[in-house]
Amino acid sequence: MKNPKLRVVDKYKAPFQLNKFPHNFAIELGKEIIYFLASRGTPRLEGSDWEEIFARLINAQWKPSNVGLDDIVFGQTAWGAKTVKNPNPLTATAVRLISGRNSPTYSFGARKIVNCDPNDLGQQILSIWNTRVVEVRRSFKNLRTVVLIKSNDLLELSVFEFETQEFIVQNYYWEWNANKNLIGYNSKTKEHVFTWQPHGSQFTILEKVPQERISIRIKKPPKLDKETILKTLKFSNSWIQVIK
Repeated sequence: MKNPKLRVVDKYKAPFQLNKFPHNFAIELGKEIIYFLASRGTPRLEGSDWEEIFARLINAQWKPSNVGLDDIVFGQTAWGAKTVKNPNPLTATAVRLISGRNSPTYSFGARKIVNCDPNDLGQQILSIWNTRVVEVRRSFKNLRTVVLIKSNDLLELSVFEFETQEFIVQNYYWEWNANKNLIGYNSKTKEHVFTWQPHGSQFTILEKVPQERISIRIKKPPKLDKETILKTLKFSNSWIQVIK
């Protein structure tokens, strides 16, 4: 039997397919980073810098969020943005993404964290993450995370994205490691997937880097001279009003 034809069908499409970034994205990204290095003179690019840059690159709105999952918005698609340092951004196969603070003490009133059953605690930690994702998904048809892998000097970069997802809590088991951090493993593959630190409640997800990524290498630009910039702007002392 054929599927019935319906009048109300969700025909919304994301602005581009997953990891199929807009035309000229790589060149525009390189220009942004070159300008960043020339104007600031330091390779210290923070998460909020990357959020703003990515929003410009795809003509989206930059709307910093407390949750951190929907900082960039384009219609019914939202992105959380992450940066991570890696000595080899062009060939990295996996990255560790700091993904918020998940506190069972705050969310569930849990006590004696270190002495409790690791699997019960791990399920609570994933439940906190899942609840955040569900809440944000109520406002958007598509929810993604875009990651910038950067070298220490910002001269090598890779960008990829993935669907921001919930995790089925029964698919993972948890153990305390020697550093007294809670480690979550995939029950089938035994792969390390999550790390949770009791002190600070920091939650980290290990994400595989797909082959479909944008990778660039750029030439280090000279730092812009202050006097040259002021001259270009045709600066005048009249621009400054001394109040006191």
